[in-house]
Amino acid sequence: MACKELEGKLAFITGGSRGIGRAIALKLAQMGADVIINYYKNKEKAEETVREIEEKGVKGYAIQGDFGNKEDIDRVFDEIKEKFGYLDIFVSNAVASGREVVGGFAPFLRLREKGTRRIFDITVMGFIWSTQRAVKLMDGREGKIIAISSTGTKDYMPNYAIHGAAKSALEALVRYAAVEFGPKGINVNTVSGGPIDTEAIQLFPNYEEVKEGTIKLTPLGRMGMPEDIAGVVGFLCTPDAKWIQGQTIVVDGGLSLVRGR
Repeated sequence: MACKELEGKLAFITGGSRGIGRAIALKLAQMGADVIINYYKNKEKAEETVREIEEKGVKGYAIQGDFGNKEDIDRVFDEIKEKFGYLDIFVSNAVASGREVVGGFAPFLRLREKGTRRIFDITVMGFIWSTQRAVKLMDGREGKIIAISSTGTKDYMPNYAIHGAAKSALEALVRYAAVEFGPKGINVNTVSGGPIDTEAIQLFPNYEEVKEGTIKLTPLGRMGMPEDIAGVVGFLCTPDAKWIQGQTIVVDGGLSLVRGR
C-alpha cells in the first residue's frame, strides 16, 4: 500500500479547478489529504475536478468565490470554518485572467487601471485576506501555506509587467508571513514556476514563440507541466519540509541558469 503522507490533513487550493491548481489538488489527494478547491466561474470544471479527487479515495469539495473580492473570501472561509472547523494546508494559486485583465496584460505604456487593479487584487490583496483567515483555522495544527509565483518576477516577459510586479509583492509577503507565523508552527513558502504549459499561457499572443524558446533554452529540453509544480508543493506539505521557511523555490528545469546567454 502506498504511503499516504498527508492522510488526515485538509487542504484548500484557490483556483483549483484547472491548470496548476488542479494538478496540485490531485497531487495532495493522491498523498491522502481531503481537498477543497475554489473556482471562480466554471462550476462544471470544478465538479469534474472534485470527482477526480474523490477517485483517489479522499473527500473533495468545491466552493465558488472571487478571490479578488474580500467579501467573497470571507464567505468562502466562513463556509470552510462551518463545515470543517480547521485547515492544515492553504495553497494560494488563483490568478487574474481573461477579458477582465486585458488592460493589465500589455506593454508598460498601455497599462490600464481596471486590469492592473484586478491583477493586484487577486494576487496581492487576495493572498493577504486569505492568509489571515487560513492562519486562524490552523491554530495548533502546524499548518502549511504555499503561494504560487512565477519567474516573471525576475526575468523580463513581454506584456508581463503588472503580473511580475504583483508576484514580486507576493513573494515579499511570504517572507514576512514566514517570520511572523513561524512561532505558530506554520511553514510559509513560495513555489515559482518558469513557463508552464497550461490553458492560461496558451492564450498568450506569442505562445508558440514562448514555447519554442523555452524548449530550446531549458537544459531539460521541454516546457514545464502543472505536475512539475504540484510535486514540489506536495513535498512542502510533508514533515520532511518543516525546516524550509520563507523560501522561493524555483521550478523551471534550469531555464533561469541559462536565460540570456
